[in-house]
Amino acid sequence: MGAVARRLVHLRARAWAALVVLLAAALFGGWMWLRDSSLVSANTVTVVGATGAEAPAIVATLQRTGRTMTTLHVDRGRLLEAVASYPQVKDLNVTTRPLHRLEVQVIERPPVAALTIGDQRTPVAADGTVLRGRVSSDGLPTVGVSSLPASGVVTGTGQAADALRVLAVAPVALRKLITSVDEQGGQLSAQLRDGPKLMLGSPDRPRAKWAAAARVLSDSSSKGATYIDVRLPDRPAAGGFPAGADTTGETTAMTDQASTSTGG
Repeated sequence: MGAVARRLVHLRARAWAALVVLLAAALFGGWMWLRDSSLVSANTVTVVGATGAEAPAIVATLQRTGRTMTTLHVDRGRLLEAVASYPQVKDLNVTTRPLHRLEVQVIERPPVAALTIGDQRTPVAADGTVLRGRVSSDGLPTVGVSSLPASGVVTGTGQAADALRVLAVAPVALRKLITSVDEQGGQLSAQLRDGPKLMLGSPDRPRAKWAAAARVLSDSSSKGATYIDVRLPDRPAAGGFPAGADTTGETTAMTDQASTSTGG
């Protein structure tokens, strides 16, 4: 191949390379234009999953923020930042539907207890997040504290942290019956509404203790007991029966029912 021919081949290769670069730049520029174009603007923003008194405000905030985006350019971080002042919002699931629909699912932190200082009740989630605002504390078990955490999250050890660790895994039906959780000397107890006190002991093995408590409560022989001791969940016991009550064999029966309890 002569020098001229080689030069022509070289020039042709350079031309093709330049063309590819230009096409790539054009495609990239076109994509950048299209993704922020009104052709795919998020005109319809649907929000689901928000509950409680602040739900309308949360929905309105997410819809307003979402409408500034497009279905090809969704900024989930900006959506989360927009509702950062609502601690009950844990996360957001965001999906898009061509061409103009944005769907946002709110993942909430449901309250499991109310931290109490005198008559003041503040709901708190299972992960320790204090739910300041307009989240209802009605019907929640109370946990007494001397002050609310400055960080907005209950951490470490102590009555509040131990109580939340236990309440977080309580069966919902049973949690609704609890009026308060107290701790004395590192020993937790839960008072049931119109029912006995549950002696939980340490916060260890909470699932096993709730399971044992549920089995004992469902046993007719526990009727009238003022306390149920599940500190050893494999050997629960009911006590404090009224004078004259027939309690023959009740502890053995409950122990037999709970003998299959395992784990925490």
